[in-house]
Amino acid sequence: MTDHKDITGNIRDWDRIIIGIDPGTNIMGYGILGIKARKPSLIALGVIRLSKFESHYMRLHRIYDRVLGLVEQYLPDEMAIEAPFFGKNVQSMLKLGRAQGVAMAAALARQVPITEYEPRKIKQAITGSGAASKEQVKELLRRQLGIDKDNLVDIELDATDALGAALCHFYESSRPIKVSGSGSWKDFIAKNPDRVKGL
Repeated sequence: MTDHKDITGNIRDWDRIIIGIDPGTNIMGYGILGIKARKPSLIALGVIRLSKFESHYMRLHRIYDRVLGLVEQYLPDEMAIEAPFFGKNVQSMLKLGRAQGVAMAAALARQVPITEYEPRKIKQAITGSGAASKEQVKELLRRQLGIDKDNLVDIELDATDALGAALCHFYESSRPIKVSGSGSWKDFIAKNPDRVKGL
């Protein structure tokens, strides 16, 4: 466990920390969840503004530096990142993919495991509908995490999208592991005779 400050400034011990990233070349969102006794809580969220950099390569450099800084500050156990959706503009897709890759490289530089989630999967996990709006995701995140409305008034949707990725990962990784096959003792014994000891 690691000591971290939450949004109220309190130091807490977390069982697990997840950083969520919503990749972008103009604005990149991030959200950080702390898990304690299987209950998720907001630690921090915000955006990385990139529009002031004219060069695409400088934007990539900024993404790497800032994501690495967040990883070193909050010491997440895992990263959840939104996968780029397929659009008609190939150049935009290429740039978005590079932004995602650079953010992933920053996490990997500190051995943080990464899981990708499609936007529809994140919306489904948070709202129950893969076609939900960003505003609906934001409101349901607020309710599920018990965040005061005043704390999200000026928060951009890129940040809450990133927080949604982190919460989606928490839900997905907290599910019971499915056992393939029928799951009967007979099947288990047949597949694992060396693990059965006589009385």
